[in-house]
Amino acid sequence: MAAKIVVASKNPVKIASALAGFQEMFPEQSFVTEGISVPSGVSDQPLGDEETYLGAWNRVQAAKEALPDADFWIGIEGGNIIKDQDMEVMAWVIVLSKTQMGKARTAGFYLPPKVIELVNQGYELGHADDLLFGVSNSKQTGGSSGLLTDGVMDRKRFYVPAVILALIPFLKPELYA
Repeated sequence: MAAKIVVASKNPVKIASALAGFQEMFPEQSFVTEGISVPSGVSDQPLGDEETYLGAWNRVQAAKEALPDADFWIGIEGGNIIKDQDMEVMAWVIVLSKTQMGKARTAGFYLPPKVIELVNQGYELGHADDLLFGVSNSKQTGGSSGLLTDGVMDRKRFYVPAVILALIPFLKPELYA
């Protein structure tokens, strides 16, 4: 029987990333996913590690409350960390089951000055990318990482390693008891 994963977002990239991470970590298991729109409880463009983590935590909690009959719930929240004049992009991933929690952060990369300027003007990163690159809805496709690497590291590929790392406590539960 397939285990049910509820992803705390309707974003197809987040849903695909969650499923890919579970499938890579547990290849013998089958999974079904369902995305649900839930509030992050943080700003549209979270700033800092703590606000980004809180957004993922709020999302996963809201998803679990809304759809309590799943096997797993996952929240993925992207955010930016300001370091001097630079801005790093990263995301938090939190996975819950009925009895356990796993969490991990993605790698980070730095935005070009023109994108930082737009974010500082109040644009959410996805909208800033859309304006700069002349595309639409990039956050539901390749994201910043995909646009900046010409598709080599799209948003799904950016998230999947953190999903896998967040699943370590589920692979090795005896070490996290």
